[in-house]
Amino acid sequence: MLCLVLAMAAGCASGQRSPVPESAHYWPTDGWRTSTPEQQGMSSEKLAKMLEAIQLRKYAIDSVTVIRNGYIVTDAYVHPFGPGSRHVVHSCTKSINSALMGIAIEKGYIGGVGQKVTELFPEHPFANLDARKQAMTLEHLLTMTSGLDCQDSYLYSWQGLQQMRRTDNWAQYVLDLPMREQPGTCFEYCNGASYLLSAIVQKGSGLTALDFAREHLFGPLGIVDVHWPSSPEGISIGWGDLEMRPHDMAKIGYLYLHMGMWDGRQVVPAEWVEASTRKHINATLSDGYGYQWWVDASGYYMALGWAGQYIVVVPDKNLVVVFTSDLSESDFFLPERLVNEHIIPAAESVAPLPPNPDGAALLQSQIWDLA
Repeated sequence: MLCLVLAMAAGCASGQRSPVPESAHYWPTDGWRTSTPEQQGMSSEKLAKMLEAIQLRKYAIDSVTVIRNGYIVTDAYVHPFGPGSRHVVHSCTKSINSALMGIAIEKGYIGGVGQKVTELFPEHPFANLDARKQAMTLEHLLTMTSGLDCQDSYLYSWQGLQQMRRTDNWAQYVLDLPMREQPGTCFEYCNGASYLLSAIVQKGSGLTALDFAREHLFGPLGIVDVHWPSSPEGISIGWGDLEMRPHDMAKIGYLYLHMGMWDGRQVVPAEWVEASTRKHINATLSDGYGYQWWVDASGYYMALGWAGQYIVVVPDKNLVVVFTSDLSESDFFLPERLVNEHIIPAAESVAPLPPNPDGAALLQSQIWDLA
């Protein structure tokens, strides 16, 4: 995902959270139901114009799924992709890994976000150990404010990531990094920090993040077709490389839209969802960062992955939007622009809109043209 290093003053903001949507009419554990956009208060014509823009400008978007009120209203794929195609979600993995951390803490496998990282790895020696590293907590890893001099993002040509991959012990590599800042004071995107989160889930639960997810997250949601590689140490790669189907990505968004509740079961603690999707620190001029989730200034939040993988949750519109893509760096924010310029404006009403046969036909035509 787009990795950013910004010398911005840290800023915390809680903000007003949108109300939780009413209880779902059904739960898509076994599959999503479909609806016309108008039945869910959305404009077919405006959604069609979004797909038309994708086609005319030849944007490298592989799929778009729009869900309102729990119903798929648009589901478009570009050949050779389809609903059954797994896609590498890149750094959307981080947001899912964060959910596992919340579950692990709630189940008592891990003490809490205030735990010191040095205490979580007592068997590891620490190079470059100073007062700053001793002060680093689990929450600092979650919010990308660890203070570690990671240099493992695209801004550094992935230099740190490549160095880590050449070692036999990735966790040790990250733990040995020198400190750059006081923890909690500066946002610096760090893939290594997300890898440590996966290692911590495994240390606490005795299961890899993948196996832990199968039991406690993917299983309850009916997510079965996933691939998540491990490091040489046998730890699920916490920063990326997870492969999922778009409809399963949408289930993660829908779970968070409902504050971690799924079919009567609290899968992820509601308090964790709230903390994860609230801005803890400034990350860009318009976005903040939570617990491995990006928080838009307008109030919605996103899991973002390199090349344009998006899970967007818009609580006040009861929307979940998923993009899979192969976008260039210059087009990385295109899906967010499509959400702002087309999808949110298409959500015109809480109540159903009158049927629009012409708009529905135009939308279907655009879906066929993309396929």
